[in-house]
Amino acid sequence: RCDLPLARIHVGVSLSPEDAMKPDQFQELALKLPEAEEGEHQGHPDFRVGGKIFATIGPDGDWGMVKLTPDMQSKLIRELPEAFEVIKGAWGKRGCTRVVFAKARVPKVREALTAAWLNVAPKKIASKLKGE
Repeated sequence: RCDLPLARIHVGVSLSPEDAMKPDQFQELALKLPEAEEGEHQGHPDFRVGGKIFATIGPDGDWGMVKLTPDMQSKLIRELPEAFEVIKGAWGKRGCTRVVFAKARVPKVREALTAAWLNVAPKKIASKLKGE
């Protein structure tokens, strides 16, 4: 689980923080995380670390999903309810969170992707980002 203050974590992608998120930016941010790989899930892109999905891009390309803890999900939705939403059903109750690309901006998406990556990454891989 992610237990780091997310403001300390920075993934080195230089994207304009003022612009709305685009699918290729989401992909770039996800793949900049250590040992992240792109795969496919139900016909659309997903992003994995250690074989586990931490994010996906929706089939229509105007939203993504990040696999957060319920606490992190609540925090992001309180901060930016127009950009982050609970995924419907049981997955959403467990922390799966929709990222509305038209309303989301790079800094918060980077934070959400990093948290999702840390939640599923094996400890040995996660230590690369934590600097251990």
